[in-house]
This record gives sequence, structure tokens and C-alpha cells, in this order.
Amino acid sequence: MPLQPLAGDAAPPPVLLCVDDEPNILSALRRLFRAKGYRVLLAESGAEGLRVLEGEAVDLVISDMRMPEMDGARFLAQVKQRWPDTVRLLLTGYSDIQSIQDAINCGEIYRYITKPWDDNDMLLVVRHALERRALEQEKQRLEALTLRQNEELKQLNQSLEAKVEARTLQLQLSRDAAVAANDKLKHNFVTTIKVISSMLEMRGGALSGHARQVADLARKIAVKLNLDARETQDVFVAGLLHDLGKIGYSDDMLATPLTMLHGEDLGLFRKHPLRAEQLLMPLEDLRGSAAILRAQLERFDGNGFPDGLAGLAIPLGARILALAADYFNLQQGAMVQRHLRADEAKSLIVNASGKRYDPNVVNAFRQVVDGGAGDDAYGVEMLSGELVPGMVLARDLVSRDGLMLLAADHVLDARMIQQVQDFEAKSGGRLSIRIRPAKGKQP
Repeated sequence: MPLQPLAGDAAPPPVLLCVDDEPNILSALRRLFRAKGYRVLLAESGAEGLRVLEGEAVDLVISDMRMPEMDGARFLAQVKQRWPDTVRLLLTGYSDIQSIQDAINCGEIYRYITKPWDDNDMLLVVRHALERRALEQEKQRLEALTLRQNEELKQLNQSLEAKVEARTLQLQLSRDAAVAANDKLKHNFVTTIKVISSMLEMRGGALSGHARQVADLARKIAVKLNLDARETQDVFVAGLLHDLGKIGYSDDMLATPLTMLHGEDLGLFRKHPLRAEQLLMPLEDLRGSAAILRAQLERFDGNGFPDGLAGLAIPLGARILALAADYFNLQQGAMVQRHLRADEAKSLIVNASGKRYDPNVVNAFRQVVDGGAGDDAYGVEMLSGELVPGMVLARDLVSRDGLMLLAADHVLDARMIQQVQDFEAKSGGRLSIRIRPAKGKQP
């Protein structure tokens, strides 16, 4: 599905600065972004990039990690200090977690992208980064406007009641706009997590859609157990990112069933929850999910990893995630040498109740897989030809190969409906499209 540039007809195009010591990489980035209407500046070193920034107003910087004299982490740290409003992305061609963490901590990068990149994913990350920047700027503007109006209200004379009422109404409108902008930021945040999850599945031959299956089952179990909205979203996000700590593992290791891992490989596998928690540490909004990821390999009987927690000492979200992930891993050959049927995987989980899994979580799981959750929560399935502008997606629109095309809660317009229909025509297959009223959003 083609991506549209952010800029409208009347607005100047966003300005991107690409910094890399490899000319062929710069040429590829310039071709990619110029074709989408962006203005692209190039620099072959960190020092040259700083000189460009001194003379040009740049919206977003994409920097390679490994460069002579000044690496990407040091360069982005200076960009953050001198031009804090410029969005910063890291382009890295190797799995050096410490270097990525340095860039996140020092340069406060928005995202990192691995080489070789997928053009559509690269465009999507840049677009979301620029949208987030625009929303944050608009939110700051609205907050400043609100503060200024509050000061004006303090200075109004009591005799000017009509003016006070008018100003109060205007203030309320501004606050509503700020709330709407914040809601959109939250929605974009979850959508970005889904995009990152899809990118993770491109590594190591992971089955497309596996993380979404785990996250969706974990969310349903959380709802059955009456977790509140925030806790449910933490569980959902943890499901999407449950394999985050495996970044950097070899392809052979990722393809080996858990029961076949021994020695150093098994020890390394058991550390992936800690790695995931460490990667999410800088993100305050993901601390709940990070705690769940840390404890996802704990067992109810206390024989798990990394802390040997037992029973209710294990966070409830981690008890839910452990079961949901194992259910699909058993079916996909990630735990044992053969692919189990769904009923076989369910039977193993039920038999391990009280040992590996929390009995209460197992009971909720059985209600979900036996039909207690149903598909009604996902709205009504419709054909693309039946779509009309204003309809709202009840769940993510995903291609047959697992690529997320649109996120849940997206409000369809005529242009997007036409793109969906064109995608179906080109791919030769019908998409699963579920529509619901524009109320009661899912996490």
C-alpha cells in the first residue's frame, strides 16, 4: 500500500537529513524519500551533519551508527542538545545492543532501524515520527494558549461577566483540542508498537502474525480476569514485544525448539526477558510491560527464570503472557520438535496447571479458547466493496503474509477504501475486514 507524504499542497515538504559514511546508502535513502515528496539533505560524517544543521532547519535526522571519528550515538547526542525538536532515528547494520542503548540514552532517539531495511517500513517509521513531532508541537502550542488564557481570565474585571463566559468557552474548546491531540498520540503509540512487532518478526524467520496472536489471546485472558484498561494494555503490548529480547540471537538458535537447547544456548535463551526489560527501560510508558516481559519465563511452582518467583509473587500479566506465548509456540514448533495441534497444546497447558501455570489463568484461558470470548468484540466482517467512508476498523487490517496495513480504530475515508480495494485486486486475495461503531476502542 503506497504511503503518502505528510506535507499538503500548501505546506513545505518535511526536511530530512541522512548521515552515513557510505555514499550508496545515502543515494538509496535520497531516492526513497524524494519519491515521496520529502526534501532530503545528505552528509557523509557526523561533523558534516552538524554543519548542515547549523545552516538548515531540519525536521528529522537519520544517522548511521558506525562512522569514523564521530559515531551515530555521539552525533545524535549533539543533535539532541543543540536541536532538541529535531526527531532522531538511528540506522544500524549490526546487533550491538550496548551501542543502541547508548544512542537511546544519550541521543534520546525516537526509533532505531536495522540494515537492510524494508522501504515501506522505513517510510512508515519516518511518517509516524513526523506525525508525532507535529502532534507534540501542536500540543505545546495548545498548552501555551491555555496558560495564556488562564492569565487573561485572572485579569478580567468582575463586571465583564459576558467576556468571562466567552473566554471560558474558548478555553474549554482549547482544552478539548489538547485532549483530542493527546488521545491521538496514545493511539499512534500503540500503532507504533504494532509496527515494531511486525519488524521483529522479519528477523529469524518468525511466523508472520505470531506476536499479534499471542497479544490478542493475552488481552482476552486479561479481560476475563477483570484487569483494568491500563493493565490490559500493558499485557497486550508485552504480548506484541515478547520476543524483543531475542534481538541479536543467531538464526540457528531462533529456529531450534526450546527442548533442544543446551549449555550456553539455553543460558542465553533464559536471559532474553532481562534483555527485553533493559531495552524498554528508557520508556516510562512501557515500564508496566517491561516488568511483565522480565517475568515471562517464571513458573508458578518457582522453577522458572530469571528470579525464581513462585505463585502470586509473579506479576499477573507475566502469568498470562507465559501461557499465551506457550500455547502458540507449542503449535509452531518453538518449544518441542513437532508442531502440536491446538487441542494438544491446550491439553498440555491444562495438565501443567499449578506447576508451570497459574490455575486461575488456565481457567480463564479455557473459557476463551472454548468460545467464551467469541468474535463479536471484533465487529462485523464486511467485503471491501461494502465499505463506506466513516466506518471504523474493529481490529488491525493485516495482509495474508502478516503485514499490518491499517491499525484498529482507523476511520476509513474514500481514498483509503479505494487503496484497500486496489490492494485486494493486486494481491489476488480477499482481506479479513471487520467493522464496528466508532466507540469502545480496543487496546
